[in-house]
Amino acid sequence: MKQEFLTVNGRKRNAVGIALALSFLTLIGTPANAASDTTKPVDGGVLNVGLATDAAIIDPSITGNSITALITRNIVDSLVGQAENNSFTPWLAEKWEINTDNTVYTFHLRKGVTFSDGTPLDAAAVKYNFERILDPKTTSSYAKSLLGPIDKIEAPDSQTLVIHYRQSFAPLLQGLSLPYLGIQSPTYLQKAQSTTNTVIGSGPYILENFTKGSGSKLSRRADYNWGPGYATHKGPAHFAQIVFKYLPEASVRLGALASGQLQAIDAVPPANYRSVQGNGKLQVVTRENPGVNSSYFLNTSKGPFQDVKVRQAFQTAVNGPAAVKAAYFGTLKPADNILGPSTLYYDHDIPKKWGFDLGKANRLLDEAGWSQKDADGIRKKDGARLTLHYVYDTGSSSAQEVTLAQAVQYQVKQAGFDLQLDPVDAGGWTARTNANDYDLVSFFYVRAEPDILRTVFHSTYLPPNGQNVSRVKSLDEKLSKAVGATDAERKQLYADVQKEVIEQAYAVPLFVAAYQLGASKALHGISWATNAKPNFYDAWLDQ
Repeated sequence: MKQEFLTVNGRKRNAVGIALALSFLTLIGTPANAASDTTKPVDGGVLNVGLATDAAIIDPSITGNSITALITRNIVDSLVGQAENNSFTPWLAEKWEINTDNTVYTFHLRKGVTFSDGTPLDAAAVKYNFERILDPKTTSSYAKSLLGPIDKIEAPDSQTLVIHYRQSFAPLLQGLSLPYLGIQSPTYLQKAQSTTNTVIGSGPYILENFTKGSGSKLSRRADYNWGPGYATHKGPAHFAQIVFKYLPEASVRLGALASGQLQAIDAVPPANYRSVQGNGKLQVVTRENPGVNSSYFLNTSKGPFQDVKVRQAFQTAVNGPAAVKAAYFGTLKPADNILGPSTLYYDHDIPKKWGFDLGKANRLLDEAGWSQKDADGIRKKDGARLTLHYVYDTGSSSAQEVTLAQAVQYQVKQAGFDLQLDPVDAGGWTARTNANDYDLVSFFYVRAEPDILRTVFHSTYLPPNGQNVSRVKSLDEKLSKAVGATDAERKQLYADVQKEVIEQAYAVPLFVAAYQLGASKALHGISWATNAKPNFYDAWLDQ
């Protein structure tokens, strides 16, 4: 699954998109990324985008779903922008100051910005948005984690916002650049009975409609004139409309792209990669996701996985590279750490500390008391079978992810595990995780900041308050300290966290997710956000 946070199973995967191997990353920078210097952008027309996965909720403040982020990036603006080189640029805030210990952030807002409902975007509006996210009634687990330990928010005048922290909080600017902290109209929010299928922002597009299981239609704002500092043009967006269509069948998406009904699709199936790339009218562009890799998260609070030796046995019984190759035809890079290699403070020593070892898995299970086997080769202890339940959301899990799970199911059986695959819908996934009724789930979170580890492993975010589905508490001190530490201290703290996650087998990393864009070669001007999502504000079609 995906998510900016989160994704294999559920709201928490930040991208159930197909992840491609580093060998394909050389494609970054192909024609979809920018128009040639001699080509003038064309205004007008409709961009039709096919999506492999659905979004259950369109309000970016109350979900970590990556498809929601992709769509609403066109509808809501952020206080700051983050360019592809990771530098921060002005956006709704023209400038800002940060005190020496990262406890006070002062933002000076651009004048003349309005929401699409005509109301002004001022400091009071931004304050309302952030306080709404912090309110437990809003259930903004992911967006709330991005804001960190806020003490108070002040709006001393209409163009100035001051955020005070109880302790140093270094990752704020990166979080503010994401759609999850995009600013929505308070007038709309105060009147809306539900924001699950509507959103009103100040962005270059207006949401005309959103239908779960179908898609979204966006229309251009004619008066938009306050894009991010990293954009290549000013004023309204080029496309008159953007239409996102939910098309879960790969053959349907590919056929529509090849025929010209769609100009872009995500999640090009690995089996079709070469055929798309070989089409003279099409191209494939990929971006490797930073953040938490797609992983199986093991529930340490109940059942067999309460025993660290059983967790370690499961971890070493999984041959990740072989399973990933079987599911993704060698187009996806197997994960060797809980963090992706493009994430700040990724620890290069972690891959040496673990890996597939069936003999070790068997020894660990013997030591844990699971020494007997039944006629099916499944281990037993005190008369109980070593059965595990993997719960996954069918709506947000790709066919490749299911194939991957089936490969792992076969692998771990060789050590004596009975891994049961439990498919559920989105509501069932949430209900099962909230009720602690699972042994393992999977997802990935996309964020360039290693603070994403706090979202996934801090006890503040135990379900139903977040995505700590491993249900661990031992990392709290390190994760809390890291947000305000010096660079050297942060590097060491995050190295310690990565080490513990692997050595204590809180998770089994599987693959490094990547966004894969299949597009017409007539599509130009796409830029890329640091969460590995395409931005369409500068995009246009060559007529």
